[in-house]
Amino acid sequence: MAEMEPLTSGASNRIIPILKTLRTSLLYIHSLLFSVLLLLLPRRYRRSYTADSAAEQSPRKSVKRWRLEEEDTIKRRALAEGIDMTTGNEDCRWSTFLFFGVRRNALFTRSWFPVTGQTKGILVIIHGLNEHSGRYAQFAKQLTSCNFGVYAMDWIGHGGSDGLHGYVPSLDHVVADTGALLEKIKSENPGVPCFLFGHSTGGAVVLKAASYPNIEEMLEGIILTSPALRVKPAHPIVGAVAPFFSLVIPKFQFKGANKRGIPVSRDPAALLAKYSDPLVYTGPIRVRTGHEILRISSYLLRNFKSVTVPFFVLHGTADKVTDPLASQDLYNEAASNFKDIKLYDDFLHDLLFEPEREEVGQDIISWMEKKIRS
Repeated sequence: MAEMEPLTSGASNRIIPILKTLRTSLLYIHSLLFSVLLLLLPRRYRRSYTADSAAEQSPRKSVKRWRLEEEDTIKRRALAEGIDMTTGNEDCRWSTFLFFGVRRNALFTRSWFPVTGQTKGILVIIHGLNEHSGRYAQFAKQLTSCNFGVYAMDWIGHGGSDGLHGYVPSLDHVVADTGALLEKIKSENPGVPCFLFGHSTGGAVVLKAASYPNIEEMLEGIILTSPALRVKPAHPIVGAVAPFFSLVIPKFQFKGANKRGIPVSRDPAALLAKYSDPLVYTGPIRVRTGHEILRISSYLLRNFKSVTVPFFVLHGTADKVTDPLASQDLYNEAASNFKDIKLYDDFLHDLLFEPEREEVGQDIISWMEKKIRS
């Protein structure tokens, strides 16, 4: 594992980089002075500054930046299209398509179905922060071999989807896109039970999506692996200033956010594959993205008792990225009549990329089959 250390950070990105990058005192002074300056500016200039960073207001710079982002999206989409999703499985048919989200962003989406045409259920995969849908091909193979259909969508700013790589302007948009995709899937597969699966921050997205009655009624249940349910800043001041900085410099990357990372799998080959994947974002976390994770985590913590959707939550006890005790709290407090939890001793964060990934996948399949029978 020692030689893997430089690779093990990327998508883990705990929300701690601000205090590592700037001294607390300087951060506080900067935010205070900037707030005063904004108040002294004429209103028309104040609006432009709070809309985004001052540098982005130059039309020439904005056009150049937009072109660079478009070129990056085109390259990532070509890479996403080039991934072979069969993984040696001739018993499944797969395809890719663009799904246009609630804000008309093109979202790269994959599907896998058993060639037999017999589908007992459909699982919709929402990946974790900084990764992409193509990483779940092996899990999709396991699902189709048990006659489950699979869909997987890249978030905005991830994989082959539109947006600046690693930048999420709002996780509420991802929640809404998840609901819209589920509605499309249900209309095309009437009568087939549908489940939502979310990993890490994707688990937070899925849990919030299922809190809306119109989405919950389309679901047979949800599956959460290592969900980001209790993400806290390293110091209270970080939470206090995060909303301000997410408005002023939303796309700014805090350097040094992942110099020494947190291992997310005990399989060295899985770690190498993840952090050598050009579609996995390994840069420092962007300000708005970090703030959005804090915001959705805080919302979910306050609403555990209102959860009524059937769910299965899975977590490794040695996970250092997200909190397994928060998953236990969700299970204990949720009002759901049909709920299950499984804690894997000494497993790390990426459960479906641990050496025992087949066991984890089978646990998920068995739970869905039990829910369908019920």
